[in-house]
Amino acid sequence: MIPKTEEQELFAPGHRACPGCGEAIATRWILKATGTNVIVVSPTGCLETFTSPYMFSPWRIPWIHPLFENGAAVASGIEAALRYKGRSDIRVVVIGGDGATFDIGMGGLSGMFERGHPIPYICYDNEAYMNTGIQRCSSTPLFASTTTQPAGRRSWGKDRPKKNMPAIAMAHDIDYVATASVSYPQDIHTKVKKALIMEGPSYIQVHTPCCTGWGFPPEKTIEIGRLAIDTGLAPLFEMEAGELTSVHKIKKKTPVEEYLMAQGRFKHLIQSEQGRKEMAKIQQIADLNIERLGLL
Repeated sequence: MIPKTEEQELFAPGHRACPGCGEAIATRWILKATGTNVIVVSPTGCLETFTSPYMFSPWRIPWIHPLFENGAAVASGIEAALRYKGRSDIRVVVIGGDGATFDIGMGGLSGMFERGHPIPYICYDNEAYMNTGIQRCSSTPLFASTTTQPAGRRSWGKDRPKKNMPAIAMAHDIDYVATASVSYPQDIHTKVKKALIMEGPSYIQVHTPCCTGWGFPPEKTIEIGRLAIDTGLAPLFEMEAGELTSVHKIKKKTPVEEYLMAQGRFKHLIQSEQGRKEMAKIQQIADLNIERLGLL
């Protein structure tokens, strides 16, 4: 049974996230799944910033903020200490952003996977360094405009495709790898529950649209997330022991143009004939995801 009353919410209202923040939605549903016997580790990022102003906190469970680069390492130490004390009733969960996961903390995360700590690592993926000014990240998709790689007369924005972090996690032969989206919160709840019963490490990547960094109205967060799924750019799937076990099927395939046109970070592609030609490369990425995962 999922808690429904405000008194049972472990991520309290009144925090300082932007209206329409995908991270806040994701975190609320993650904690519905973990329950109270959990210690959450959150490396530096948007989530840490808007939940930890002096004297205020929405966290109703134990929460620790380490550095950008060592969330997985700190979580590993906490898990080892709990195991030494015989506290098998308490789980450690990392909730980190894409900057701390794809880039700065990747070495520590790889170490956590290799050592086999039974820790679910959950990445909220908003596709840039949003907290510090919407800078380019390896999670940023192809041709998205950011403050450090903006679109202009000589640039179409980021010139490299998004890093395939779930594939990197799967290469470590960990127990469970999944992707999720704030547009399907019940799916987040189910996948976190599954990760919590694994005997070894697990990785869940939650697609979290950012109205500020992506350039769309805050009331459109869920709609934008669904468009990403229906185009094939943000496929939802699960893998256990290296085998694909489930996918979220696309009922009606949506052209990527519809998704891109709804966001300011891609508006430069719409404004010229050459930009529309470049858009075909993004469609190819979506089509390849659909083919590889059997999404239709």
